[in-house]
Amino acid sequence: MKLVTVSALALMMATAASAETFRWAGTTDPQTMDPHAVNSAPVLGFLNNVYEGLVRRGKDMAIEPALATSWEPIGDGEGWRFNLRQGVTFHDGSTFDAEDVVFSYERASDEGSDTRSWFAPVADVKMVDAYTVDVMTKAPNPIFPDSIANWMIMDKGWAEANSAARPDKEAGNYATLNANGTGAFKLSARQPGLTTTLVPFDGWWDEAEHNITEATFTPIDNPATAVAALLSGDVDMINPVPIQDAARVDQRDGVKVIRGIEARVIMLGFGHEADLLKYGENAGEKNPFQDVRAREAVAKAVNVDAIRQTIMRGSAEAASQLVSPAMRGYSAANAARTAYDPEGAKALLAEAGYADGFSFGLKCPNNRYLNDEAVCQAVTGMLAQVGITAQLDAMPVSNYWPELRADNYDMYLLGWSPGTFDHEHPVRFLVTTPNSEKKLGSWNFGAFSNARVDELLPMIQSEIDDTKRQAMIDETVAIYQGEHAYVPLYVQPLVWGTQDNIELTQRPDNFFILRWVTVN
Repeated sequence: MKLVTVSALALMMATAASAETFRWAGTTDPQTMDPHAVNSAPVLGFLNNVYEGLVRRGKDMAIEPALATSWEPIGDGEGWRFNLRQGVTFHDGSTFDAEDVVFSYERASDEGSDTRSWFAPVADVKMVDAYTVDVMTKAPNPIFPDSIANWMIMDKGWAEANSAARPDKEAGNYATLNANGTGAFKLSARQPGLTTTLVPFDGWWDEAEHNITEATFTPIDNPATAVAALLSGDVDMINPVPIQDAARVDQRDGVKVIRGIEARVIMLGFGHEADLLKYGENAGEKNPFQDVRAREAVAKAVNVDAIRQTIMRGSAEAASQLVSPAMRGYSAANAARTAYDPEGAKALLAEAGYADGFSFGLKCPNNRYLNDEAVCQAVTGMLAQVGITAQLDAMPVSNYWPELRADNYDMYLLGWSPGTFDHEHPVRFLVTTPNSEKKLGSWNFGAFSNARVDELLPMIQSEIDDTKRQAMIDETVAIYQGEHAYVPLYVQPLVWGTQDNIELTQRPDNFFILRWVTVN
C-alpha cells in the first residue's frame, strides 16, 4: 500500500475546503467496490455507505427496515417473506425491484463470492411479485433477518451490462472499481491505495441526517503520519488513533478521541489440517499443532494481560471465546480463559514429545488490527520463553489474506467481528468443517473439524427456544475451547480521533457510517 505523507495528503485535500467537506483516513484501503467479492470489515464497512441491504443496523445496532419495509416468517419456519420498498432508485436512476434481490442472492451466493457462506441456511429465493420476495430456508431460522444486514443489493441490469454478473475477487471486473447502489452516498472517484471520494445521492429514499457535500477517504498505513494529519487539520477523522498516541491526542486543543469496545475478538489460529510445518528450521517435519497439547501450550504461554497492559495500554478486554460478553449467545458457562502458565506450557510440550521445542512460521498483518504487528512480536517473545521459536512474517493486509487462503502459514493472527452479533456467526465461519457445497467454514483457514460441532450448528440455527439454544452454544464453546481450536486473546478497543467540530456515531462493529456525520 502506498505511504501517504502529510504534505502529499495536504495537496490531495487542498480543494476540499468547504465546511461540509469531510476527509477521513484509515489504515486499510477497501480492496474492492464489489459488495460480494470480499467479506472483510474494511470493504463492508465502507460499502455500507454506498450499497444497502433489505435490512440495516441502526445506531444502537438493532435491525431496522432498509430496502425491505417489513418481513414475516413463512409457514412453520419455511422461510421469510420480505416486502420491498417501492419508489427506490439506484444511483444511475434505475428502479429497484424484486429482480434485483433475486439477482443479488444468486451473485452473493455464487462459488466465486466471498459472501456465499452467509447463505448456507438458504434453500431458494423466489420473486412473488415485483415488490415481494420469499427467502426459503432449509430449516427454521429465527435469526435470518439479523444475518443479512451486510448483504447488499446490486442492480441486475447494471451488473449484466458491465460484464459484472458474478464477482471476481482475484482478477476483478467493472464492479471492482465502480459502484451503483441505492445508499445515501454514491461513488464519485476511485483511486485504489490513494483516495476514494463519495458524494451524497440526491435521490436517496431516506431522510439525510448529515450535512456533507463531499467525503474523501485516504488510506494512511503509517500511524505517526495519520496522527500528524489529524493534528495538522489535513483530515477530519482517523480510525484508529494508535493506542500509544491516544492520550497525547486527547490533550491537544481542537481534536478529540472517541473510545469504545469493538465486537472484534483477536485470536491465534493454527494449521490443523497441515501434516507438515511449512516454515522455520523444522519446515517439512511433522506439524506439532495437530496435537491439542501443543495448541494448549501456546494458550498457556501467551500472557494476554501483559499484552493488554503494555501494547493495548489497558484499553482491551481479555477474551475466552470467539465472541465478547456483549454478543448474543456468549457462553457464561465457559467464561474462564486458559490461565497464563509458562511452566505448564513446557510440561505440555514435553508430554507431546517437544521437550526441546520446535520452530514454525507465524503470519501476521501489519496494518489490519490495532497494533497487530506489535502483538505478534510480543507473542513471538512469549513463545520463545517456553522453547517455541516463531518465525514472524508480518505484511500488509492486501497480501495477508491471499497468504492465508493459500495455506501459507503454520499459525496466524485473526480478528473476528460477528456480523449478526450472535455466537452462531463465528461458529459457522470459523469452527465448522469447511464445506464449499454447504457454504460453511469459509474463514476456517486451518480446517479445524469436529463432528459434534457440525451436528450442533444447524440445531443452533433453527432452535427458537433461547434456553435450549444457549445450551447448544455452551456445548459448542466447550468443544472448541477444549480442543484449543483457536487461542482467543482480547476484544479489540475502538479508538477514533476527530476534529472538535465533527459529530458522528461510533458503532461497536467499527463500521463508519457517513450519513450520521455532521460538520459544524
